[in-house]
Amino acid sequence: MFTGIIEELGRVRLIVGHEGGARIEIEATTVLDDAVTGASISVNGCCLTVVELGPGWWAADAISETLDRTTLGTLSAGDRVNLERPVRLSDRLGGHLVQGHVDGVGLVTGCDLLPDGSTRMRVEVSTPPDRSVGITRYVVEKGSIAVDGASLTVSEVDDDGFAVALIPHTLVVTTLGRRHPGDAVNLEVDVLAKYVERLLTGKRESDAVQ
Repeated sequence: MFTGIIEELGRVRLIVGHEGGARIEIEATTVLDDAVTGASISVNGCCLTVVELGPGWWAADAISETLDRTTLGTLSAGDRVNLERPVRLSDRLGGHLVQGHVDGVGLVTGCDLLPDGSTRMRVEVSTPPDRSVGITRYVVEKGSIAVDGASLTVSEVDDDGFAVALIPHTLVVTTLGRRHPGDAVNLEVDVLAKYVERLLTGKRESDAVQ
């Protein structure tokens, strides 16, 4: 479990394809402080398992399904990635509960400075056309969503996607400051909304058979 508060920007060191997936090596510092083989680290919002460690780098194996259903399959050596270690019970929950399980890949459709004289940026993201209803029904204005693993507050939402307003700090310390229209991003909706929907669906089905 993660919070969506990015700890550092890592850099892809090497990607080696193999049968059934690929091994991804990532240069990092902060997330390696207490890393051990078998630990979890979020990479652009995807929970991966540490399988190898070296001086200033670590490696994870990603299966084909992960590469196909997230943006990890499009990474190349030199790309920057958002990194976060799992939350500890003693940590502050600065963002929101993030599982590291990507619900779909969205597309950045707009990046514009807000017209209020600040350096905040309004970023628009479209949800996957084939799963739009499946994702956007969990997205609400002022609610939370993870974009490439970063916990963000939704400023606007419609049937095709949503918008967020990013402060300068977020633009600097995450990959979001490097995104442009046409870039793909990993999306994870608030898991609490999915649990509520599941419980209500079960109640409606139970009431229907009574």
